[in-house]
Amino acid sequence: MQPLKYLAGYPPHVLERVHALIAQDRLGTMLAAKYGQTHAIRNDGQLYEYVQDLKDRHLRKSVPLGRVLYDGKLQVMKDALGTHTTKYRVHGDRLKASREIRIASVFRDAPAEFLKMIVVHELAHMKEAEHDKAFYRLCTHMESDYHQLEFDLRLYLTHLEMPRP
Repeated sequence: MQPLKYLAGYPPHVLERVHALIAQDRLGTMLAAKYGQTHAIRNDGQLYEYVQDLKDRHLRKSVPLGRVLYDGKLQVMKDALGTHTTKYRVHGDRLKASREIRIASVFRDAPAEFLKMIVVHELAHMKEAEHDKAFYRLCTHMESDYHQLEFDLRLYLTHLEMPRP
């Protein structure tokens, strides 16, 4: 059995089920049946509005967003599906912070639920820096199915990397 890099750390019985889906050539079909709906967020302007709307619903009092964009340079292989940065600059006698979120371009064509999951993940980093209990509690507050979506996203990435006949 080949190692499943996006699923490292999951229990053996879960990995066996994923290997069985792959062997039966059913992984893509299962994901398509569960997440068939794509989204219409095609450009950076639409992405900014989408992220801002989620931020306004769940993190109203957090620092404003400066930029949100799809980034073709983010490498899924290097574990970067999205990034969040804060840039500080001096403006007179004040220090101004600007938040930036970059989403890997793979999400431009991904199912809508996976885009929401990665956006929720990056927004949660605006309040919680570490991947700890408070971080995941905030993620599940913004998206109740967060953990299932994260797992299914890992399946989706595994499917994308599978060799095609």
